[in-house]
Amino acid sequence: MKKLIVFLGVLFFYSCTYIKDDKSVSNDLVLVKGGFFVNQNSNLYKRDVRVNDFYISRTEITQKEWVRVMGTNPSRYKGDDLPVEMVSWYDCIAYCIQRSKQEGLQPYYKILKDSIDEFNKSEYDTVKCVISIYPLSNGYRLPKEIEWEYAAGGGQLSKSYTYSGGNDMNTIAWYWRNCGDQFLTENWNYQILENNHGRTRPVASKTPNELGLFDMTGNVREWCEDWFENQEIPSGHFRSHRGGGWIGVEMFMKNNDRDYFEANGIGPDQGFRVCRNVGE
Repeated sequence: MKKLIVFLGVLFFYSCTYIKDDKSVSNDLVLVKGGFFVNQNSNLYKRDVRVNDFYISRTEITQKEWVRVMGTNPSRYKGDDLPVEMVSWYDCIAYCIQRSKQEGLQPYYKILKDSIDEFNKSEYDTVKCVISIYPLSNGYRLPKEIEWEYAAGGGQLSKSYTYSGGNDMNTIAWYWRNCGDQFLTENWNYQILENNHGRTRPVASKTPNELGLFDMTGNVREWCEDWFENQEIPSGHFRSHRGGGWIGVEMFMKNNDRDYFEANGIGPDQGFRVCRNVGE
């Protein structure tokens, strides 16, 4: 009972400190109007699942944005307008916290570095620190999978594309065939991809989707907040990511495809975008 009282007290505090003034929302965020899934290719189409309004970043977080907040650049392929990569799920949580503080927002997350997350079942994750969440906060956070799929599929403006913004990968995404020196026509092979100098490409240089969001298909895989295995009970071995990256093949880039990685995992095609709650 004492723990419940403390929890309710914390919840009340954050509800009272919630900044409802949308003037605090930066121009790089897009308001996504909620509702039921319209995209017919979605895992959640015609299911009784409704998404609330939320803000999501127009592009993947760039290296310029990352350096402004974090001070260093972990990316393999350097460039201000390239998406940041080589970032773990924990790194993205730290970014959300730091950016929230810099902009005078209430952080959505708190990292408890001295506590081990007993719900993290991974044998390869060497971090496993506890991440506390304050759901009524107005700070930056990672998208939930349901939000990501809803936004990638065009929200209420959806035209039921297979990928985010269209069915032709070459117009809307940087992926293994078009991200290098020449367009590849062979079957997927990492050595061919590497010899072709495949890499990330500048954000917002392809066609956006119905909501004006860029690169939700391809360029870098995007971390989501959720555990991959169980979205109801907060536990698992992996954290979810969506959208595929420049290394991946087409079948893993569909809006409804789910994928995963250890929370401490990094890669040259692993990045993210951020969300914020909408004040009432």
